[in-house]
Amino acid sequence: MQRNTHNIQAERQEFSLLELNRLVKGVICDRLAETYWVRAEMSDVCMNAASGHCYLEFVEKNLVTGQIVAKARGNIWAKTFRMLKPYFEMETGQAFFSGIKVLVKVTVEFHEVYGFSLTVIDIDPAYTLGDMLRKRMEIIRKLQEEGVYTLNKELTLPELTTRIAVITSSTAAGYEDFMNQLIRNNRGYTFYTKLFPAVMQGEKTESSIITALEQVYRYIDYFDVVVIIRGGGATSDLNSFDSYLLAANCAQFPLPVITGIGHERDDTILDLVAHTRMKTPTAVAEFLVHRMDQAAMELEELQQGVSTMTKTILQQEKNVLQSMAARLPVVILNRIEQHRVLLQFLGTRFPMASSGLLSGKRAGLEQLSQRLQQVSRAKLAEASQFIQLTEQFMKLASPDYILKRGYSLTWREGKLVKKASDLSLGDHLVTRFSDGEIHSKVE
Repeated sequence: MQRNTHNIQAERQEFSLLELNRLVKGVICDRLAETYWVRAEMSDVCMNAASGHCYLEFVEKNLVTGQIVAKARGNIWAKTFRMLKPYFEMETGQAFFSGIKVLVKVTVEFHEVYGFSLTVIDIDPAYTLGDMLRKRMEIIRKLQEEGVYTLNKELTLPELTTRIAVITSSTAAGYEDFMNQLIRNNRGYTFYTKLFPAVMQGEKTESSIITALEQVYRYIDYFDVVVIIRGGGATSDLNSFDSYLLAANCAQFPLPVITGIGHERDDTILDLVAHTRMKTPTAVAEFLVHRMDQAAMELEELQQGVSTMTKTILQQEKNVLQSMAARLPVVILNRIEQHRVLLQFLGTRFPMASSGLLSGKRAGLEQLSQRLQQVSRAKLAEASQFIQLTEQFMKLASPDYILKRGYSLTWREGKLVKKASDLSLGDHLVTRFSDGEIHSKVE
């Protein structure tokens, strides 16, 4: 047993960690090429202010799940980084920070202490530009498929755009230029502005502007338009305005959105979905003032039109009155003459007409008198007959008439007895005949 253990120990080769790491380093140096072009996404980009070196991680993600499937530590030494960073940002218009896909030329290194790493010696901006363009086209296509791409452009911009919600940084030079141009307009127009502060560069731009839009929406009835402006700055800062969420929020915002992000050459996706895109904050202010000029010109034209029309109508009416004034004496004389002739004609016919009228009325009164007499006699005869019949009926219905016909009437205690069953023994009765009455008692 001791012999077997000794043989195993003799066959087993042991290494210290340093020895193993040196072995790995040697294998990598011997087996791998000097440089490789690698596609990856940058993560955790950090520049050391003291040394000027840039430290980062390169990652690769699953296209479906987004999970990291590979990771490597990266370095860009200060001498290379000072040239590489401005070159990349100038060519791509994209800031050099995390989340960007790049094609980099690297050397593969293994350090005994720091382990595996990739040292960047070159970068191909064309690859990043292609990826950025692809993402940009995907965002535009998605907005179009969702039917929101042109929604804000379809809104009607008010004729008098004076109530303005401004989204920008309160310290931005562009905001000051915008306000100066707006307030000090030559025509003295009054504009009402409200600043909704937002971060206009960097990773927080998207969420900050969306939050500002939500604040504007709470007071939407107080504004005519939303202005998103930004002063000058690096073209790389425009990447934040190529955001799907920001573009979707602006495209669907119920007020017209005007952008003035400060670049003449580049159109961001936010510019594409906005109602109106201007080059700079100053240009946005000039646009708003110009709209007021147009409205003022239209009002002046309307005023001139009303004035001209009023003068025309007054002149026409004056001409009519003058014509009537010239014709009025002749018309009056003609009317007077017509009425004079009519009065003469009536004067000649009046005695004859009045005589005939009186004769007709007299004959009518005589006819009415005769009819009244006839009707009166008929009514009197009818009333006399009714009285006679009533008198005869009352006579026949009287008790005396009934008693004379052989009938009698019997009372008990002053009440007429109608039935024998109403009587009781001992009742005193009074019976009346036509020639007198008798008293009796029931036994």
